[in-house]
Amino acid sequence: MEYTAFARTWFLDPKKPALGRYPSLLDDNGKLPALEASLEDIGEYQRRLWANGRKALLLVIHGPDTSGKDSLIRTLATYADPAGFHAWSFSRPTATESAHDFLWRVTPLLPAYGQMVAFNRSHHEAVIAERVWPVRAEETYDWQARYRAIRDFERHLVSEGTCVVKVWLNLSEDEHKRRLLKRLDKPRKRWKFDRSDIEGWKQRATYQAYAEEALAATHTDEVPWFVVPGDRKPEARAIVAALVADVLKQLAPDYPEEHPDVLEEYRTLLAENGVE
Repeated sequence: MEYTAFARTWFLDPKKPALGRYPSLLDDNGKLPALEASLEDIGEYQRRLWANGRKALLLVIHGPDTSGKDSLIRTLATYADPAGFHAWSFSRPTATESAHDFLWRVTPLLPAYGQMVAFNRSHHEAVIAERVWPVRAEETYDWQARYRAIRDFERHLVSEGTCVVKVWLNLSEDEHKRRLLKRLDKPRKRWKFDRSDIEGWKQRATYQAYAEEALAATHTDEVPWFVVPGDRKPEARAIVAALVADVLKQLAPDYPEEHPDVLEEYRTLLAENGVE
């Protein structure tokens, strides 16, 4: 995958893993691609991806609680064809899931050829959140082995025709705090309140430290991490939409080639059935 200069702007530098080094807010003078234009491109080129059925796109969205993962995925799906787009959310592993290897629960939900799939959190939770809140005895974990497994897993997906785009929504501490309080201030946000939000806030520094280590360890040339400023949702959506649109254009630049003999047969069948 050839990434544009705009896309490379958001690459994680594994030599500088501290997320505090990356912006969570953009300069007001910064110009971003128009969100609506990118969404229209996503709709068009996702249909071409579906029509060709040769490649697939897996979009992985991560970030702390309240970073806007759900609303970002809803926005990206604005013009997507539901026949070829699906979104899945992953929370703490269930008893059944934790009784299997950590990749087991995501594997059945990977995109088929022609599909675009968005993961709200993903297999990377197994090396970030699961380090803060283990689901098994801590001595049974081998984090370095999990990092290797993720790198190998994602390289395998790429080699088989699935492009993997991984996005970290970088949220500042102040904005994180503001959004937690917003869940009390706005009635339509109150349903989202969960005790785990408070536990997540208490463990923010630990969670972020593990996230920094995991992102650096799983960032590869084939499947890089994009660190996107998350303090303003419109900016984050514009950046990610532009990234996704660019990838789709490369995966499926055109519709499948027309076959004149098939079209002629179709015209004949229509004529025979009174459609002229």
